[in-house]
Amino acid sequence: MREVPGSSPGLPIVPPSGTPVNLHDLVYALLAGVTAPWWARKPRNDWRQRLGHIDPLAPKGKRSRLLIHAVSVGEVSALRSLIPLLTDDIELIVAVTTDTGIARAQTLFGDTCPVVRYPLDFSRCVHRFLDAIDPDAAALVELEVWPNFLRQANRRGIPVAVINGRLSEKSFRGYKKLRPVLKPIFGSLTLAAVQDQAYRDRFVAMGVKPERCVVTGSMKWDAVDLDQSASGPGEKAIEIAESLGIDRSKPLVVAGSTADGEEAILHQACPEGVQLLCAPRHPERFEEAAAAMPGCIRRTTPETRGAPSERFLLDTIGELGAAYELAAVVVIGRTFVPLRGSDPTEPIAMGKPVVMGPSVENFASIVEVLEGAGAIVRTDSAGLGAVLERLVRDGQERAEMARRGIACVREHQGVSARHAEMLVGLVRGKGNGNRA
Repeated sequence: MREVPGSSPGLPIVPPSGTPVNLHDLVYALLAGVTAPWWARKPRNDWRQRLGHIDPLAPKGKRSRLLIHAVSVGEVSALRSLIPLLTDDIELIVAVTTDTGIARAQTLFGDTCPVVRYPLDFSRCVHRFLDAIDPDAAALVELEVWPNFLRQANRRGIPVAVINGRLSEKSFRGYKKLRPVLKPIFGSLTLAAVQDQAYRDRFVAMGVKPERCVVTGSMKWDAVDLDQSASGPGEKAIEIAESLGIDRSKPLVVAGSTADGEEAILHQACPEGVQLLCAPRHPERFEEAAAAMPGCIRRTTPETRGAPSERFLLDTIGELGAAYELAAVVVIGRTFVPLRGSDPTEPIAMGKPVVMGPSVENFASIVEVLEGAGAIVRTDSAGLGAVLERLVRDGQERAEMARRGIACVREHQGVSARHAEMLVGLVRGKGNGNRA
């Protein structure tokens, strides 16, 4: 039996005959018990697939099979430009963790490739999952380096790459405390294609071999459609406006992916005579968000609206992009509370002036580029009202921000094509993912 490059000496590339419980399983079980009062509060379905039981797939054809794992909506959306570049060469399976991510992946890719649930990282769940999928290679979007998955992939001779890789400073500080345990796991990666040099330094520090870690940029730049900037609101956007009673003759601020406390901040900061639409990131917060904007009209119950309002709640999933089309100014949520930010590239590509708060750690490199290009405005909650007042009144500044933002996106596109080339090489057994 031959050995897998980067694996422990003598480790065969065949799956184990059994899947005994290991130390990671015991730790997971302990953590699950301790945190049960928290995670049990939110209903979770599809436990069969969470435990690794995947519905039968079509028989494996002549094409190589690539498994791509994306955790949630953000990672799934980043794949929009990559998936079409791969489908001619490779049979794809997309695995997603969250319910909202599954729904988004089915909308984007359901007609192109199977979408399945990524399993819990208990060894037996992973064993069943990999038996069912039988991939020739796997790609993990951004990070998601799970010990049992990497261990079993390594044993089966399945090369695993991280694409669009990022490791924030906060996460890195936590990971460093477990470096003796995590170093072999990171070291087993066949390839890590990361977004910037700071991320590369952290991946290498965690154990990825330097020759296997490359800076490619962010696929977020590719996941947006610059053609939208040249057109007005589409049919869906107009339908949303009419349903909610938005007055299109008045400026509208759209706040996307808002988190706990941000609706109240925006409600207070929005200038007089300016309309505000908030789209909370998590559905379980819809009631709380509505309470923070008294008299708001909700997307799910527009028929209950009474007198005209200047406050609106997008309490649906999958309509934020259309709502952005209506905006005079966009505010990015999870940036005015310490939750490390959300992705600003979609409204930037639409030609919208974008405002962001102090907390942007999850998108630090993108925000740095946009801020350097003068394509976004950064402020804190105390200064938000003045910034919104200035932007909604100054059409020339909004137009200049839009021009700079679109130019910035165009300059940084092309990352998905580089990742596609690497993954095609990886799945065809080209070692480090570079094509010969």
